[in-house]
Amino acid sequence: MFVAKKGDTIKVHYTGTLSDGTVFDTSTDKDPLSFIIGKQEVIEGFDDAVVGMVRGETKTVIIPAEKAYGPTKKSLIETLDRSSLPDNIHYKVGSQIEVTNKDGSLFYVMVAAATEEEITLDANHPLAGKELTFEIHVEEITPKKVVENNPLDEILGRPDVLQ
Repeated sequence: MFVAKKGDTIKVHYTGTLSDGTVFDTSTDKDPLSFIIGKQEVIEGFDDAVVGMVRGETKTVIIPAEKAYGPTKKSLIETLDRSSLPDNIHYKVGSQIEVTNKDGSLFYVMVAAATEEEITLDANHPLAGKELTFEIHVEEITPKKVVENNPLDEILGRPDVLQ
C-alpha cells in the first residue's frame, strides 16, 4: 500500500466547507481531483493534508487562511465614486464584475458594498481570510517513480520528459 508523499500523483474526492458549514466546493459529482503533491497545483494546506494518506482513507482537515488563499488584503479593496464607473452595469452586493487591466488582461472583482454614491470593489480571492474545512477521500496514489518512468511520455511528447 502506497503512502502519499511529495512528488506522487494523487486523485482525491473532497468537499470544502466554511466555518458555518456552507459548502463552497465539492468533487462528489465530478471526476476526482488529480494533482502532483508538492507542485503547488492546489492550496498549500490541501497539499500538506494529503501527505501520509493511503488509498481509501478519508480525513477531515481544517486549513487556516494563511495556508489557503491568504489573508484579506485591504490594498485590494477600493471604494470608487459611482459616477466614475460605467452606468450600464448593475452593482449588486456579492456579484462579480469582469474588469480589464490597462494591459488587456482580465480579472474579476466582487461588489462588496454599494450606495447611491459609491461602490466598493474587492479584488481578493472570494475565500481569502477564511478558514476552510475539507473532507478528503483518497481514490488513487501513483508513486513518483511510476509516473516518471512511463514509456508513453516520450512517445506522446510530454515536454517535461523530453528536456
